[in-house]
Amino acid sequence: MHIHILGICGTFMGSLALLARALGHTVTGSDANVYPPMSTQLENAGVTIEEGYLVEHLQPTPDLVVVGNAMKRGMDVIEYMLDNGLRYTSGPQFLSEQVLQSRHVIAVAGTHGKTTTTTMLAWILHYAGIDAGFLIGGVPLVDTTDEHLQQVFAHSSYLSADKSDNDKSGYFVIEADEYDSAFFDKRSKFVHYRPRTAILNNLEFDHADIFADLNAIQTQFHHMVRMIPSSGKIIMPAATISLEDTLAKGVWTPIWRTAVIDSTLANTSENTRALKDSSDWQAELIQEDGSKFKVSFAANEEPTAIVNWSMIGIHNVNNALVAVAAAYNVGVSVETACAALSDFAGIKRRMELIGDVNDILVFDDFAHHPTAITTTLDGAKKKLADRRIWAIIEPRSNTMKMGIHQDSLAQSAALADYTLWYEPTGLEWGLKEVIEQAKVTSDAIGNQQVLSSIDDIIEHISSHAKAGDAIVVMSNGGFEGIHQRLLTALHNG
Repeated sequence: MHIHILGICGTFMGSLALLARALGHTVTGSDANVYPPMSTQLENAGVTIEEGYLVEHLQPTPDLVVVGNAMKRGMDVIEYMLDNGLRYTSGPQFLSEQVLQSRHVIAVAGTHGKTTTTTMLAWILHYAGIDAGFLIGGVPLVDTTDEHLQQVFAHSSYLSADKSDNDKSGYFVIEADEYDSAFFDKRSKFVHYRPRTAILNNLEFDHADIFADLNAIQTQFHHMVRMIPSSGKIIMPAATISLEDTLAKGVWTPIWRTAVIDSTLANTSENTRALKDSSDWQAELIQEDGSKFKVSFAANEEPTAIVNWSMIGIHNVNNALVAVAAAYNVGVSVETACAALSDFAGIKRRMELIGDVNDILVFDDFAHHPTAITTTLDGAKKKLADRRIWAIIEPRSNTMKMGIHQDSLAQSAALADYTLWYEPTGLEWGLKEVIEQAKVTSDAIGNQQVLSSIDDIIEHISSHAKAGDAIVVMSNGGFEGIHQRLLTALHNG
């Protein structure tokens, strides 16, 4: 079957294209912006990519058009597709019908940590010898001599064999995004996935361009909850009010709750004791920065196990704990799961060290929400306690651009020693005014500035950063190539 994908270079649609090729289909695609690394991955897999959204790309007529959620009515290619009665579907529906129907789906949902947790879980399963398929919205970092793991995690998706009699294949781990499916299907992507095991990592208000409020997102989450069988499992952090309120609408599936415990507070904090009492799975910190912790399962007498890894941050300990629990649910021991995570290198753009210039460390991070900014900086401060932390932040997500979180932006970066905010041309609200006002009302905000050009940011860093500093660049986009430009400037400085 010839499949043409509109919007093929996005992380989800590109990964979907690779799965379609693995199924034996002829795959072509088009996108407004064709660039590495996704374009390179696709071309190497035999996928033909065309720039732009032109009617000619649908001639001769493909057997099926898979429509990305960036496509809108009024686009020439969409109007041509509809006028000529071409067969079409959304990416999530194609995935559901072509890949997921015969498999045990393990879905990872939540406002934050989906990509990281999905990658962790897929890594654990393959480390344990389980040939699980997966689709993630990022590129894994692979630091291992194991040739099988190198091959499997060379791409952001992998197609395993169909479910076998011994149930050791047929698992599929998927990043379950709450964003809408297509212009003709405004349900969240994850509604199509029908998971048997579901991780609900957290839930905050985001995607203000398609959701009116938190309740609207909770409704979509509950649509997915309604589909999880009673023989399945829901795994979620304890004491998460937004998730508990969602499940209060009705739940028919057993739940495991998880909690991260700071051992230094275990004997003094009522909140800590309450978390212990309300959780089935616990991660007890051994190192404050989250680089070493102990995992235990209250319902099992097997020994606890320790994760000693390169990742940092309490948010990543949370991600790891739900991944261990999900892996245990499909037959992986706690010891094996923790050993796998101790060898986990992470994924690109999640506190990824991209350069060390004269002892100035430069990290790339995907943070796109105030909570993500705070947790990233918290981990950085604890791990890099002897360094000054610079945060360079682009408020790029649709929700950020709309100014929904503007009142919490300055506070979210308070842990950095110095923060440079990028205010691009066309932002509909005044970022500079918001930050200046926050500095007036709170002494804890610290040194924060707003600059309107990438050149100004690079010049400021080049003039003021010094050996021993760490720079964390945060954006969910390319940030106009600031990463390499900054490294070059530091080299030349």
